Amino acid sequence: MLHTSLYHVHKELGAKMISFGDWEMPRDYSTGTASEVKSCRTGSGLFDVSHMGEFRVCGSEALDLVQQLTTNDASRLTPGKAQYSLLLNEEGGVKDDVIVYCDSVDDFLIVVNAGCKDKDWDWFNLHAKAFRVRLTDESSATSLVAIQGPDAVSIVESMADASVKSLKRFHFSTTMVAGVPCTVSRTGYTGEDGFELFCCWEDALTIWYRLIEKGAVPCGLAARDVLRQEAAYPLYGHELNEHESPLGLGLGWAIKSSKVDFIGRDDLVKRSQDGLRERLVGLIPTIPNAIPREGHLDFADGRDEPIGRVTSGTLSPTIGSGIALARIGAGFAEPGLELSIAIRGRVVTAIVRDLPFYRGLDEASKK
Repeated sequence: MLHTSLYHVHKELGAKMISFGDWEMPRDYSTGTASEVKSCRTGSGLFDVSHMGEFRVCGSEALDLVQQLTTNDASRLTPGKAQYSLLLNEEGGVKDDVIVYCDSVDDFLIVVNAGCKDKDWDWFNLHAKAFRVRLTDESSATSLVAIQGPDAVSIVESMADASVKSLKRFHFSTTMVAGVPCTVSRTGYTGEDGFELFCCWEDALTIWYRLIEKGAVPCGLAARDVLRQEAAYPLYGHELNEHESPLGLGLGWAIKSSKVDFIGRDDLVKRSQDGLRERLVGLIPTIPNAIPREGHLDFADGRDEPIGRVTSGTLSPTIGSGIALARIGAGFAEPGLELSIAIRGRVVTAIVRDLPFYRGLDEASKK
């Protein structure tokens, strides 16, 4: 089992540890998931995300490789900017979702999901053979700490040698934070404003304790999952997978089919021309204590066959009820429509609603 550099700190703080892929990570701490979610929404939540993978792509054809492998247009990036993107297979299914950071015109950092790291690394190496590039896996040398919430910016600003409050969303800079060299990125996975701090593996401990001293509240994977569902951020293995198209998931801003070519493009173009068959929608059960879970089937009145399925579901402390993200037939995606969810042997009415459930950041800032 793999551990981040903060593993012993999590244990000291009383975290309940769980297996997450090959990693042992904190599920939640003594105050519980609901309290951690509230801390992030009203103050600042602190997350250890050092299990994520980081690949460096350097060389005269680094941009060409990134363009071939990702759906977004990396040619729009300038040094200090980042973008959300997808890695697709040849059939248009999603291998992973990533963030691409541009350090220079021939130097990119790709942050990948922990559970996809090994297959992503193989994928990059397979296609890198045709380009003049150098690939480096920096994951084992890099710690990543995220601080999210309304107080996050002021906290990091008070600890940084250079001002970071003027950084725009999906921009980053390098400075000292708590005396530690960091790349400070205004990105996150909660729907709140905040930063992700990249540092050397052994330096995370210093940053972690200083952020707690400033008022940040440690949050585990359970809170992170609730927060991303409230903000309707997709998760690989749930909303995203290798067998289904990302079209209809509200990610059109990260898919630039106008690019000359990228792996999976032809399938996406064909599917777009044929018309979307599925949409990702939000569902809220009318019974407050009903909690949809992944795999629960969705039905429409008068139909015996399911018209979709729940991809993620949870109890939302912010909304005050169960919520679900669901892939359903495009004809049933109208907000306000009543559907049914089969939850643990009972049929529960749920209302279709637009996403996200919770809007903290301006959605347009992700583009």
